[in-house]
Amino acid sequence: MKNATSNIIFDWNSLKEKVVLLKNEGKKVVFTNGCFDLLHAGHVDYLIKAKELGDVLIVGMNSDDSIRRIKGDSRPIVPFDERAFVMANLKPVDFVTAFDEDTPYELIKTIVPDYLVKGADWSDENIVGRDVVLANGGEIKRIEFVVEQSTSNIIKTILDKNCK
Repeated sequence: MKNATSNIIFDWNSLKEKVVLLKNEGKKVVFTNGCFDLLHAGHVDYLIKAKELGDVLIVGMNSDDSIRRIKGDSRPIVPFDERAFVMANLKPVDFVTAFDEDTPYELIKTIVPDYLVKGADWSDENIVGRDVVLANGGEIKRIEFVVEQSTSNIIKTILDKNCK
């Protein structure tokens, strides 16, 4: 998969250059992030709604090491190259990038999106990068989940059905 993702996964500096060009064209840049380990209907619904907020959707994805630190050694289920390939080929997604840190704070500081999007389950004060976006005239948007689904629930269902 590495070769398949080499031209769709952007490094931060290339992405920053693209964002500057897009903003100069008057485009509104939307950013969201997550692990997106086992992609499900809830993720797709969320990404569609995020894209509707602007012209360009950038998705920052946790690296495999980042996910392991956050969720434990049993995760991710799907390696980064495969997760990124799927993400980059979803209709609402324009750009995909990775971050190795536990949060996308430095990435957000680098690209400075117009809209920073998280799920409605996040309180404003816990949204990483909020200060950067607001200080640069951007907005924070929280999206309600309509499809009640989570990767952890999918994993639990698989284990429950197959480990009896």
